[in-house]
Amino acid sequence: MNIGFIGYGNMAESLATKWRHKHAVCFGGRNSQKAKALAERIGHGARYGKEAVAVKFGDIVVLATPHEAVFDAINAAGGPQAFAGKIVIDINNPVADVTNDDYTTKTYPAGSLSEAIAARIPEARVVKAFNMCHADVWKRDSPRFDGRNLVVLYCGDDDSAKRTIASLIGDMPFDSLDLGGLRYARLLEPAACIVIKLLYSGHDTLTVLNLLQPEKKPVAWQGATADADKPRR
Repeated sequence: MNIGFIGYGNMAESLATKWRHKHAVCFGGRNSQKAKALAERIGHGARYGKEAVAVKFGDIVVLATPHEAVFDAINAAGGPQAFAGKIVIDINNPVADVTNDDYTTKTYPAGSLSEAIAARIPEARVVKAFNMCHADVWKRDSPRFDGRNLVVLYCGDDDSAKRTIASLIGDMPFDSLDLGGLRYARLLEPAACIVIKLLYSGHDTLTVLNLLQPEKKPVAWQGATADADKPRR
């Protein structure tokens, strides 16, 4: 797949590093020289240009700007029509004001930043994903934390788009979990702000909120004991 990034910061670099072996990537933004520098670090024929170049290139477009710049970036890329038919991944967290120690979530009339983005580009298929961890987590070679795989939560209203995102998560390789419709971004965004507050308080960048589930063990239906455990009709 072709993946276009609007942005050339740590998150764009971390995600692209995971995907460059299987997918083609392109970076776009206001500063073409920064986009070029990242493309050269990524290698594998990575491309670069302005925002419109990355959007035109990508079957999937990753919004990897600061959250305050998302809507300006959409306009710079050509507006809503430029995103028509695209899968758009919103990785942003609208933290209110970290400079004043306000780690609460900025609210939008639509309910979440992801829903506001979807309202702005209605012909795109928006998925919220990759917002729960620092860039250093995505750079890890191993998906495991304390013996458990990291579970990457995501949500969106288009099932086909979400299957594609699940495949990208598997390429990293991490475990994936679909939360449901895009409205559940209203939960993911403030949950990520908890992690952000911890990071700004001095916690390690590998600090995560990971979903721990009981280990699934095979059941062998053998002998009297097993028969006794079978569901009764």
